[in-house]
Amino acid sequence: MLSIDRSIVDAIVAHARRDHPDEACGVVAGPVGSDMPSRHIPMDNAARSMTFYEFDSMEQLRVWREMDDNDEEPVVIYHSHTATEAYPSRTDISFAGEPNAHYLLVSTREPQTEEIRSYRIVDGQVTEEPVQIRDAAVDPHAVQSYMFGQSPATVDYECSGR
Repeated sequence: MLSIDRSIVDAIVAHARRDHPDEACGVVAGPVGSDMPSRHIPMDNAARSMTFYEFDSMEQLRVWREMDDNDEEPVVIYHSHTATEAYPSRTDISFAGEPNAHYLLVSTREPQTEEIRSYRIVDGQVTEEPVQIRDAAVDPHAVQSYMFGQSPATVDYECSGR
């Protein structure tokens, strides 16, 4: 399960909306081994594409060195899909190189709502996981959990009203 602060999710969605119609991308770093996303790092989509994202190689090197210097790792790697559901494409799956990371996708295909889903991608296998959004302004045990699944009933849920 991905447990993430609402302010980080809001920043990711804002980044995705700002870069639309191009895909947005970035990382949320956290202390090594903690699985706690704590520092949002929006990055440039070097591909400047509506259907593909690519970290700028120099920016990626700088960000990964900075995380290393801070004893951090990429806990979440995110990007947006601008015209399709928030599900990893074949290209997304083939480029997923951080087996311990949560791969968060945001669909910005609908202007009034966002679809936020998280996956583990290991050795080409995609496993969807629930997203628990924490609200730092209230009791940390008061959370909302979302599971957007590919269930046999094929039900998709979308978050809205934020």
